[in-house]
Amino acid sequence: MFETITIACDDRGVATLMLNRAEKHNAMSAVMIAELTRAAEQLGADPAVRAVILTGAGKSFCAGGDLGWMQDQMVADPETRFIEARKLALALQALNTLPKPLIGALQGNAFGGGVGLASVCDVTLGADHLKMGLTETRLGLIPATIGPYVIARMGEARARRVFMSARLFDAAEAVELGLLARAVPAADLMAAAEAEVLPYLSCAPGAVAAAKRLTRTLGPRIDAEVIDHTIHALVACWEGEEAKEGIGAFFAKRKPGWIADG
Repeated sequence: MFETITIACDDRGVATLMLNRAEKHNAMSAVMIAELTRAAEQLGADPAVRAVILTGAGKSFCAGGDLGWMQDQMVADPETRFIEARKLALALQALNTLPKPLIGALQGNAFGGGVGLASVCDVTLGADHLKMGLTETRLGLIPATIGPYVIARMGEARARRVFMSARLFDAAEAVELGLLARAVPAADLMAAAEAEVLPYLSCAPGAVAAAKRLTRTLGPRIDAEVIDHTIHALVACWEGEEAKEGIGAFFAKRKPGWIADG
């Protein structure tokens, strides 16, 4: 049914949504983006599902955008780039508005789009070895479509510390920044996620869904206008010379022109 993700649901109604491209560090391809949207719709509509745990197979939670997807955008026309960016934006929105509790359990690395996925979870836990980073500006791009969710999670002041610099940070700093609720030993990660899920099984599912909707209406505005703004901002970067240089340098395994020698 799915190529890049798996869904397993136990008899309590706890579903585990797993990114399943371990050999690619669960980088987000066009197929994965489409499947995440479909999975969110499927899980949201299933009355038997009470809560969802989002995690990744293998060494990394999500290394960001798939390299093949990035290469495709390099040669695409602006309309195609807009369509592809919109698909990612809508996948994030589908997960953000999932009418079930969404608990993130992150291990290894979470870069770029992986930080976006962490930010749409209601509670996000990380293994204590986790490395995170908004790495887009290294490539001449910006964290655009993930931006509304990252800012909503971190707040503008904390986001400014890592949103533009592309520097990596560890799990302890991710807790300080508000991206993670807490960091736990890797061996305890799924048990910690289970502990977050357990209280919801004593709550009325409809009330949980209504409470989640209310928090979203009271929080920062993330609507069609905001989403379209982020998509246009990303497409504008794709059209710029810095993206061509940064992505070209990445695939050529050389330094981009803005890095001084020495």
